[in-house]
Amino acid sequence: MHPWNEPIFQSVVARAERLPHALLIHGVQGVGKLALAERIAQFMLCEAASGAKPCGSCDGCRWYLAGSHPDFRRIEPESLAKAPELDEDEAPAKKTAKPSTEIKIEQVRGITDFLNLRSHRGRLRVALIHPAEDMTLSAANSLLKGLEEPPAGAMFLLVSHRPSQLPATIRSRCVAIPVPVPSRKVALEWLSGQGIQNAERWLAYAGGAPLRALHYAERAETLEPLLRNPGTVETRERAEELAEALQKIALDRAFTAFGLPPKYQAAAGKASPASAKAWLAYARQMGQDRLLASHPLAPKLYSADLLARLPKS
Repeated sequence: MHPWNEPIFQSVVARAERLPHALLIHGVQGVGKLALAERIAQFMLCEAASGAKPCGSCDGCRWYLAGSHPDFRRIEPESLAKAPELDEDEAPAKKTAKPSTEIKIEQVRGITDFLNLRSHRGRLRVALIHPAEDMTLSAANSLLKGLEEPPAGAMFLLVSHRPSQLPATIRSRCVAIPVPVPSRKVALEWLSGQGIQNAERWLAYAGGAPLRALHYAERAETLEPLLRNPGTVETRERAEELAEALQKIALDRAFTAFGLPPKYQAAAGKASPASAKAWLAYARQMGQDRLLASHPLAPKLYSADLLARLPKS
């Protein structure tokens, strides 16, 4: 877990005996929500916790850290799930389709069945869903049944980057735990500890989210040319990076056109006041167009369209 989320974790620990059956841990991407949820799950499954953190040495903690605790389930899209480790003499399976980016109803039904079973250790059974907004509508409806009538000893941990995309019925049955962006000082100290060069630049580009800043800094060699001279791209991954870069460039241009300092440090120079509305309109449209970057479109044509609509001034 990351140091800036320690106070949030301690507030949960202080209420451990009276926690609700469902927590919605939400905030912008890159602030450590998943690590916080994992820490909470370990604490709830720890069999010797006597203080403000899991012991790390009991059977429950060892099983959890090894990824084999019988009373814990984690569901997420196939695209985020870790590939299983293979033995040396075991051939990898052939890829038949691209991993899904959604959490499907079968996955949710699986944890519903799991939560209705008796605990193996006589304690809680914990289900972690990440990111919760990636559930299909049918999966969310299936989860709702469990939230409305939770089995005894069951706990749901929902992690969400965009809680507004969750059905209101799901949100209303969870206690929200907001995870804010840490202070700039704390974030820069952490990034410095990770050995990141030019941390201020990438923290600004990440909107203050340290884990996103770390990701961008590790991809600096490919991102810098994209920011200096945006052009058409050949892969879907690069298309997603281009769409994000263009939106942040447009927002920075709009800010400078209104006489404000740039937020993301994505664009050099200032835009003319007359172009402010055009840049702002483009940035707003990019909020929708960025969602298309992960769809099976031709990346080169998609990127060419984005660039063709870029304001000229």
